[in-house]
Amino acid sequence: MSDRGTSCLIVIPARFESTRFPGKPLSRLTGSGGISRSLIEWSWRAASAVSSASEVVVATDDQRIVEEVERFGGVAAMTPRSCANGTERCAALVEAMGEKPDLVVNFQGDAPLTPPSIVEAVIQRMGDDRALAMATPAIPCRGETFRHLIADRDAGRVGGTTMVFDRDFRALYFSKSVIPYVPAGLAAEDSPVHLHLGLYAYRPEALAAYSAAAPSRLEEVEGLEQLRFLDLAIPVGAVVCPPPDGAIIELNNPTDTPFIEVELQRRGL
Repeated sequence: MSDRGTSCLIVIPARFESTRFPGKPLSRLTGSGGISRSLIEWSWRAASAVSSASEVVVATDDQRIVEEVERFGGVAAMTPRSCANGTERCAALVEAMGEKPDLVVNFQGDAPLTPPSIVEAVIQRMGDDRALAMATPAIPCRGETFRHLIADRDAGRVGGTTMVFDRDFRALYFSKSVIPYVPAGLAAEDSPVHLHLGLYAYRPEALAAYSAAAPSRLEEVEGLEQLRFLDLAIPVGAVVCPPPDGAIIELNNPTDTPFIEVELQRRGL
């Protein structure tokens, strides 16, 4: 970041209960050399590789996760079970802190393949543009990725969250639909679509405003927590990052495990 005195707290929200995958943070993943670690430890290691971070804390609602984090030498804090999403959990943690950090990064606890470079780019954007209340990454969706996204749409499946932004790279909207509208026949290499990764950097004041407001109608319909910021007219920066080398797969279901393990092993992790 441009200001070396800026403090940046990375928060990894982790709840134990999950409809699709109960106890997910404690599930085991095998990396290179046959090393088995819990999902939360893999995520902790990925977040700890971000050089701009002042501290990494797991925000959870379950003592079992606290014990696992402390076992591998991490830091964990209890937050209310009532938190409806990761942003609310980050807000609850920061609200309970005495001295607030300058920036808070929400690092998804089920995305251990997130490259540190993308996190660094989001943090850098916040340092460069003090008018932004938060920022989040956008990945150009072209070629085979675009064709796959359109195939999912045509089959009635949600293939990912997409976003659009203005000429100043400020977010206009996020959707589980493919946006913007893409006419038939447009070459996949010319696609204007950008995938959104669920990684956020916020200023503490933005988190406080978010937690003080009720969910917006669009947030509830789309099931996307970041839409509450737009509903509150809070400026959200889009950080366009090149497609990473290798897959970024989230552990949403037990069936995702082998795919993440293959990528961990490919990276030598």
